Amino acid sequence: MEVDYYEVLGVSRSASSDEVKKAYRKLAMKYHPDRNPGDKEAEENFKQATEAYEVLSDSSKRQIYDTYGAEGLKSRGYQGPDFEDIFSSFGDIFGDIFGFGRSEERRSSQGPIRGADLRYDLTIDFMEAVHGVSKDIEIERPDTCWTCEGTGLRPGYKPETCAACQGRGQVVRAQGFFRMSTTCPQCRGEGEIIKDPCNDCNGAGLVKSKKKVSLKIPAGVDTGARMRLRGTGEGGRKGGPAGDLYVIIHVEPHEFFLREGDLIYCRYPLNFSQAALGCDLIIPTIHGEKKLNIPKGTQTGYRFTLKKEGVPHLRSSERGDMIVEVTVVTPEKLTKRQRELLQEFGELEKKKDKGNSKGLLKKLLHLGR
Repeated sequence: MEVDYYEVLGVSRSASSDEVKKAYRKLAMKYHPDRNPGDKEAEENFKQATEAYEVLSDSSKRQIYDTYGAEGLKSRGYQGPDFEDIFSSFGDIFGDIFGFGRSEERRSSQGPIRGADLRYDLTIDFMEAVHGVSKDIEIERPDTCWTCEGTGLRPGYKPETCAACQGRGQVVRAQGFFRMSTTCPQCRGEGEIIKDPCNDCNGAGLVKSKKKVSLKIPAGVDTGARMRLRGTGEGGRKGGPAGDLYVIIHVEPHEFFLREGDLIYCRYPLNFSQAALGCDLIIPTIHGEKKLNIPKGTQTGYRFTLKKEGVPHLRSSERGDMIVEVTVVTPEKLTKRQRELLQEFGELEKKKDKGNSKGLLKKLLHLGR
């Protein structure tokens, strides 16, 4: 059964972002793997709470979830949080709870340091999302310093071992009944002190750089879809690999078409004669113009389905459908001849309705006896 994210966090559907954050913080403290070593159930509860928080703390994801549920998020490319780098994604939460994030807590003070993941928000238009598009973007990122190769040291010099933590990068502190290792404030978890920094990066091991990235966005993406470009994030240090770049897609609305998953909706106006007598129309679709037969006597609100004229599925060659809802438009201005013809039509309708009304009245009187 589909999990209800509000029930997971124990909040109402109208909960504010602060209430969502507070509820998640409480559950994260309770079920965090470091506090429940070897407890698979606690680990699963932690993952479930984290997924719920990632959705409900993001206004765009939350709107999609409230409207279409978890399946609506999946149809837009959402695959859940990346638990390999969960501390980076929710660093502010875990910083509140434990005093540090994953990148500082878990890294080796002497070994390679992986670069941080970066985010880039990309807005594309409706048709680009439907049909797919290639985009070139330019990102500004901290890259591995080419002079010191990410060590932060002036070439030919060596670092000194941190006296505060004896090179461990961690110091132990007590919090109530807990004894917890936290990042050494002296060396910031490095375990080493750089007294002869690189002139180009000033000891950071990273320098600002610009990089052009080519993206191939597949047909069928929607707002909230996430593309992961491995090795395109922040540069690594001390020989570590670069982080990843996450490109978050935002799709602009269309003036005529409305999209819901792989379905396309539109409203098409009909004049009185088209609706009454029937006609053949040429309807615009996201794939070009298509012929649509309107039967006589069509009423406002009637929906026609054009098979496979909707959005392509992300992971197959199939397409959704297009739903055309017609609206009979009443003319606001009439020519003299049009008014005469409608008056004549109205007189004919009045005679027909009069006969029908008498028959209906007789039936009602008979039933009342």
